[in-house]
Amino acid sequence: MRKKFADSFNGLKIAISHKAVVTQFILGIMAIIGGLIIKLDYYEWLAFVICIASVISSEIFNTAIEKIGDYLNLEKDERIKTIKDLSSAGVLISSAGALAVCIFTIIRRIIR
Repeated sequence: MRKKFADSFNGLKIAISHKAVVTQFILGIMAIIGGLIIKLDYYEWLAFVICIASVISSEIFNTAIEKIGDYLNLEKDERIKTIKDLSSAGVLISSAGALAVCIFTIIRRIIR
C-alpha cells in the first residue's frame, strides 16, 4: 500500500512539472480563495472541491495521454492528433462544468 501512495505522489510531482497542470492548480487555488472571500456554505464547498479535483484530474489524464502519443510517434499522425484532441476536449468539458458551478454560485450569492 505504501508503494502505491509513493507512486501516486511521484506522479503528482511529475504532473506539477507541466505548465497546463500548474495552471489548473493555480485556478483551483484562486477558486478556493474566492470561496473563502464569499464564505461558501458546506454544499457549495463540496461542489467547488469536486469541480477542482475533476478539472485537475482531467488535465493530468490529458497530459498522460499526450505523453503516450508522443512516445508512440514523434511524427505528425492524424490518429494521435485525434486522440489528443479528444483528451483535450475532456478537460474543456470538466472546466466548463466547473466554471458553470462557479458562476451559478456567485449569481446565487448576488441575488440573495
